Amino acid sequence: MPHHIAITSADGQTGHLVAELLLSPGFASKLAGPLTCLSYNPEKTKDLEQAGAVVVPMPSTAAAADSKTKSATAAAAKKAHTALVTSLKDGKVDTLMLIPPAREAKVALTKQLVEAAKDAGVQNVLLLSAAGCDFADPKEQPILRSFIEIERMVMESKGDADVPLGHSPCILRAGLYAETLLLLAKRAQADGALRLPMGPTHKCAPVALGDVALCAATVLTGEGKMGFHDDHRGQLITLTGPILTAGDELVEAMKEAIGVELKFEDIKPEEAKKMLTKNSDVDPSEIEYLLEIFALARKGFLNYVSTTAFIALAGQKPQELTEFFKTYSDEFSRKRRKTTTATGKADDSNEE
Repeated sequence: MPHHIAITSADGQTGHLVAELLLSPGFASKLAGPLTCLSYNPEKTKDLEQAGAVVVPMPSTAAAADSKTKSATAAAAKKAHTALVTSLKDGKVDTLMLIPPAREAKVALTKQLVEAAKDAGVQNVLLLSAAGCDFADPKEQPILRSFIEIERMVMESKGDADVPLGHSPCILRAGLYAETLLLLAKRAQADGALRLPMGPTHKCAPVALGDVALCAATVLTGEGKMGFHDDHRGQLITLTGPILTAGDELVEAMKEAIGVELKFEDIKPEEAKKMLTKNSDVDPSEIEYLLEIFALARKGFLNYVSTTAFIALAGQKPQELTEFFKTYSDEFSRKRRKTTTATGKADDSNEE
């Protein structure tokens, strides 16, 4: 049977793009009812509401718990929990895409969402996790390592027959987004160099956000006797881009795609942090998360490609870097992302 789907963190880039894809003609017909979008910043999801989604603002107490003071009282927390459960039940939600929010209190906020999903009787859950979290050192990469704890929170329900949330789980560990490279490339034209803190020789396989969204939408709408499609239910999917590239190879791909000649410069994490802070509106905790991923790359932990599951799911290969860069003009301050709809047609859209 078709699913009633909800997406958390729909105001973030991943949640928003998954929602856009689910609302597109190729996927909208597979939904059992209106798409529910939980949003910490409803202003960023107005377009989804106009497209037919039901946008549910996250309770103010959830936002309060995300502050440094963490001053939410037990009564307020209970009220927030009740509101979340009610929102999920009102939407008849049986399928949840759980995207940990890019905020300092990532684990606490995700736990709130998991507990609400349990009490709302949600049966199918797709968790967006992070490739490399199993290699992360708790002391050196604490944010990345926290995804292991988040995965445990979701998967522990599998051993409790009385909890519907453990009925049909799936975990998607996404690799380094290619869009991250473009955040750091904003100064590339002025400097004549692509400056990244990934080391001079080690490689990684950046994955296009559009491919992550397509993978997620395919899992969320898949149907099986036990919830998700039998090929997806219970799976741990790691998704990277199709090609391992070192820094020099990244600039070669960019030259081939858009004709811009740059050199690669390996920089220190501190310099990368300054660049990200100055040239983007990314949450500080998310900047630290990105630096932790690059730290793994510098140590060689990301020298692998994982695309087999995506090819089986989507029936196509992930985007090549050259194809990805071709969707960008020489004005790197403005990103253009390319997704593939369920009908197989290319869909270009801009993200400021």
